[in-house]
Amino acid sequence: MKETETPLDAYWMGFTANRQFKKNPRLFKRAEGMHFWTENNDKILDGIAGLWCVNAGHCRPRIIESIQKQAAELDYAPAFQAGHPLAFELADRLVSYLPGDINHAFFTNSGSESVETALKIALAYHQAKGNCRRTRLIGREKGYHGVNFGGMSVGGLPANRKMFPNLLSGVDHLPHTHDIKKNAFSRGVPEHGIEKADVLTDLLTLHDPGSVAAVIVEPVAGSAGVILPPQGYLKRLREICDQSLFQYEMSLNGALVSKMK
Repeated sequence: MKETETPLDAYWMGFTANRQFKKNPRLFKRAEGMHFWTENNDKILDGIAGLWCVNAGHCRPRIIESIQKQAAELDYAPAFQAGHPLAFELADRLVSYLPGDINHAFFTNSGSESVETALKIALAYHQAKGNCRRTRLIGREKGYHGVNFGGMSVGGLPANRKMFPNLLSGVDHLPHTHDIKKNAFSRGVPEHGIEKADVLTDLLTLHDPGSVAAVIVEPVAGSAGVILPPQGYLKRLREICDQSLFQYEMSLNGALVSKMK
């Protein structure tokens, strides 16, 4: 890309080799639909929807109009001891789409905060129920659950963890499901790997089911390479969690979904 007049030094970018980037910056000046445009007007296909968060497309007029209208009416309302009707309406609409008895929504600002909040809710729930031994968390290798301490602790990406030796204790991990030898060139959901879910039974036996507060996995492992789960894998995890009578959680694209017993 051409040299930019934009000052670059002050902004410290995450997950980016900053010195190399600033020698050859890749800057977008506008977006529309599925595309970005660079400073020298190259058109770039946005194949991952921003960072999996612009699924409706960029700069859609209906969304722009809604944002402008709301900002002109009320730009912010506190959520502690006060609120705004639309937040309650959104929560009511959201839970109407959710399965079973998932009937509450807790809004957060990001995927990292969603995971951190989910873990805290799980731990606090068991404390409130008097199950004070339920403090262990189980994640999965290659899992990405954000960049806060709880999310990195249950996450399983070594590069994200290596600089932080003092992550949460009392955390264990399931094996990942990425089996290239058996599942290479799969069409749709891979056929092999459901047995990897049974490792959860081994971990429960090792630690005692009564000590586990939550299990958290991505239905589709995103940052690890968009890895689809094997056929029956998630259902098997769900069955093991139901049999062991504790909470099971799944997180994707910044959503918090929890079902408590």
